[in-house]
Amino acid sequence: MFDQILFPTDGSDGAEFALEHVLDLAVRHDATVHILNVAETTQNGLLQIRGDDVDVLEQEGERAVREVAERAHGRGVDTVAEVVRGEPYCEIVDYAETHGLDLVVMPTHGRRGLERFRLGSTSERVVRRAR
Repeated sequence: MFDQILFPTDGSDGAEFALEHVLDLAVRHDATVHILNVAETTQNGLLQIRGDDVDVLEQEGERAVREVAERAHGRGVDTVAEVVRGEPYCEIVDYAETHGLDLVVMPTHGRRGLERFRLGSTSERVVRRAR
């Protein structure tokens, strides 16, 4: 039923919780999991970061996808991992459409505290934009 599953991760506790569901689905359906981290480099994201900090975001993203891939491989799940720059909800939907993925699994909350309310819900934006 699901051959290709997209798991966008920001390395948060919410993503950690969702990962277990993703891996269960992947094992059950013998699916490949696409692990995606989006380093937010849009205007909203750049208000918080300066200069070389974009590189730091990408390094954190690489660490997050590597950790997910290691856990997936430990369960016998094949993975594809990528870190991209941009607006998270746009990049997630574009990646899913470009790669013809069957399912996107992501937590409802990743960021914490006031930052979450300022940025809005990435999950909600993905649902509204997805086809």
